[in-house]
Amino acid sequence: MALRQIRFSDDEILRKKCRKVEKIDYRIRQILNDMADTLYNTENGGGLAAPQVGILKRLVVIDMGQGLIKLINPEIIKQEGEQEVIEGCLSIPNVVGKLKRPEKVTVQALNENGDKIILKGTGDLAKCFCHEIDHLEGILFTDLVTEYIK
Repeated sequence: MALRQIRFSDDEILRKKCRKVEKIDYRIRQILNDMADTLYNTENGGGLAAPQVGILKRLVVIDMGQGLIKLINPEIIKQEGEQEVIEGCLSIPNVVGKLKRPEKVTVQALNENGDKIILKGTGDLAKCFCHEIDHLEGILFTDLVTEYIK
């Protein structure tokens, strides 16, 4: 496993849409493992999407304190309610803002074995799912900020 270089907001790759993963193989699993290592070697990171390490594939890793979640081709299939959240991003250091996210989301994805999984998130986990899946569409949290903090 290896640490990957995090891309920052001036990098155009963060504005591109990611391609669907068609085949889950050793290479895809290695990228997910590298992303997890990279996430665990950052401060205050709850998730990491592939474009943040320069890869235009629909891959996400999340750990909000309940263990590592690896997602391939994730998509939000249901959302409920609304919450005002405070977010930052590893790709946009020292910027924090308030924005609105769904209170609850249901995400469908594949795991690293190619099995279809459905996960539900509320509160901070819902926020993290939305934030990371937005990265796969070239959307940064700063696009949605209603008020910057600091």
